[in-house]
Amino acid sequence: MTHTTSNPKIHEGRNLKRFREMLGIKQDALAFELGEDWNQQRISVLEQQEKIDSEILEQVAAILKIPGEAIRNFDEQQAINIISNTFDNGSAIYQTNNNPVDKLMQLHEEKIALYERMLKEKDEMMERLEQLIGK
Repeated sequence: MTHTTSNPKIHEGRNLKRFREMLGIKQDALAFELGEDWNQQRISVLEQQEKIDSEILEQVAAILKIPGEAIRNFDEQQAINIISNTFDNGSAIYQTNNNPVDKLMQLHEEKIALYERMLKEKDEMMERLEQLIGK
């Protein structure tokens, strides 16, 4: 007896629409990015499809800068359950976040701060050298 792991409740077109709306991208803009064969009406039809062609889904995901798996696997009911379970009597339950993406973003911000400090130090050193040469 074979068991499939796909969730029949997941609607890829609806998920695409949710992500597009969360990112503030209009159907016209998405159609423009997909190319001249696309228009707002075709995006609307795409968002009504329960299953989206894999190649098109990957193109759209790349334009939205999200993983294709996010569109394929996003379960709105699960997300609602997670959000509702995060709150207890109106107050948030705070948990430590060991999300690798958050850690990566923190490291990226630290790298930018270090780079800015290095540039400032370089500018100060150049200024001192110019003063020494000028004397």
